[in-house]
Amino acid sequence: MDPNNDVVREFPHLFRVYKDGRIERLLGNDTTPPGTDPVTSVDSKDVTVNPQTGVSLRLYLPPNPAGKLPLLIYIHGGAFCVCSPSNPSYHGHINTVAARANAVVASVHYRLAPEHPLPIAYDDSWEAVKWIGAHAAGTGPEPWLNQHADFNNMFLAGDSAGANLAHNMAMRGTEEGFGGLKLQGMVLIHPYFGNESKDQLVEYLYPGYAGPDDPKIHATYDPKLSGLGCPKVLVFISEKDFLRQRGQCYYEALKKSGWKGVVDIVEFPAEDHVFHLFDPTKEKAEDLVKRFVSFIKQT
Repeated sequence: MDPNNDVVREFPHLFRVYKDGRIERLLGNDTTPPGTDPVTSVDSKDVTVNPQTGVSLRLYLPPNPAGKLPLLIYIHGGAFCVCSPSNPSYHGHINTVAARANAVVASVHYRLAPEHPLPIAYDDSWEAVKWIGAHAAGTGPEPWLNQHADFNNMFLAGDSAGANLAHNMAMRGTEEGFGGLKLQGMVLIHPYFGNESKDQLVEYLYPGYAGPDDPKIHATYDPKLSGLGCPKVLVFISEKDFLRQRGQCYYEALKKSGWKGVVDIVEFPAEDHVFHLFDPTKEKAEDLVKRFVSFIKQT
């Protein structure tokens, strides 16, 4: 028996680490190519942000784009360690949102832990945001952004760990500036944030993790939360989601922080974590998308 095949660490349903350093992902490995979606007629393509690191975007353009359209920067979930924008569930979801919101969408491909430990995902996501912002003068390398994106009407969104990343992009933009982008709102779907419980996965993926004092993970304890430079936030939670209470706590912390914006929370009864990705045809998944789209269109 080859000792290199010994499993030295496993997180069920996510990944295994073998003695020889190999990582076997147990979820989110399926991919679908970009192109014209037969259901929504949304076009998509992959563009490279950094050829050295592989940070990239999957861009989505709704059919018959006219004038400048809202810009949504979306960051996928997957516990910082699985999935990508090309995952069929994410690809289908973003096609739908782009079509119904009539928005340009940039779905961020960041490097995954544990090969690329946190905070690399945060830095990769920020690099993608800055790259998008560099198109605000209409002279960037990507014509879809130059021609069709309204950089004064930008939104951030994400689910699970991606919602954590989206919040952190909003906080970093508040401190460092968004360049040519103006953040109008943020949608957090079943967001992952730390609580008082010990999180072995985060401790494994994030060698420099500082516990509750780390604002990247523990947004509700962040003394700078009240300064969030975003006028409105929408939080989705689900009754059976193991992260339900964390989303609720984020909502309450933001309200109590002295932040000057408006935050709303919507709970879906009897639903589990990211249910809308697993079955987008169900009525509550449709409702989530409708509320997401309405949030973007009402600005």
